[in-house]
Amino acid sequence: MTTNDSFHVSVLGLGAMGSALAAALVTAGHETTVWNRSAGRADALAAQGAHVAATAGDAVRASRLVIACLLDHASVHEVLDPLAGDLAGRTLVNVTTTSPEQSRELASWAAEAGVTYLDGGIMAVPDMVGQPGASILYSGSADAFQQHQPLLDRWGTSAYLGEEPGLASLYDLALLAGMYVMFAGFLHGAAMVAPAGVTAGRFATMATPWLTAMTGAFHEYAEVIDSGDYTGAGQQSLEFSDLGDILDASAAQGVSTEVVDMVQRLLRRQIDAGHGKEGFARIIESIRHG
Repeated sequence: MTTNDSFHVSVLGLGAMGSALAAALVTAGHETTVWNRSAGRADALAAQGAHVAATAGDAVRASRLVIACLLDHASVHEVLDPLAGDLAGRTLVNVTTTSPEQSRELASWAAEAGVTYLDGGIMAVPDMVGQPGASILYSGSADAFQQHQPLLDRWGTSAYLGEEPGLASLYDLALLAGMYVMFAGFLHGAAMVAPAGVTAGRFATMATPWLTAMTGAFHEYAEVIDSGDYTGAGQQSLEFSDLGDILDASAAQGVSTEVVDMVQRLLRRQIDAGHGKEGFARIIESIRHG
């Protein structure tokens, strides 16, 4: 293993994600020190060659680069506030899930402590870390990102979004919002066909290629939204997009209509405001303005 400081790294927090991040670094040959409040979680990593620190302070002092992957924003402060002096002059990469405002607050705290701060949003589940398809979003110190990108790339594709520290969290949560609403739509469809004896597995074989194909429309919608013109040729109108038939069929199957009701309300708000002939993408105006 190299002894260059840039290849020394400490990981605080060994939940499922923290353990996956640390394991990827050890496998890549980085001198890795790990710490977790419950020491037993480090056993598997120790067997792979990680150094186990007795305290968070020992872990921080072991490396110039410190990764925090803890439970939440409060736990980051709980662990790191007493170690501000030890962190001074080091780089902190925080991949704990936080809100944009919390990320900005941590960046301010780090600046006051003399710590270089980089915020990260992990777009992967633990099993994906280090595999194709994993990506991590970063915002904050450009210098820190550039210096440590080769190491960060061990986890997945690294995307730097800018100096504003809340950007990675904002993108992270926005992308998750799209994912969860899409998943809810799939589950609603599976619930609709279940009374007809269709298994969720059978429905998935139909839904996967269909939904995958439909994601191609994202760029078309984005062009319309960015232009602000919802009247262009080729757009499916709000009136044509009315979801009444889906709501009726769902109710007839004894299925809750909550998921589809949400979209219908956004759609009807624009129709009632006189925009029924305009394109479906206009429902973003209902979302933007509440």
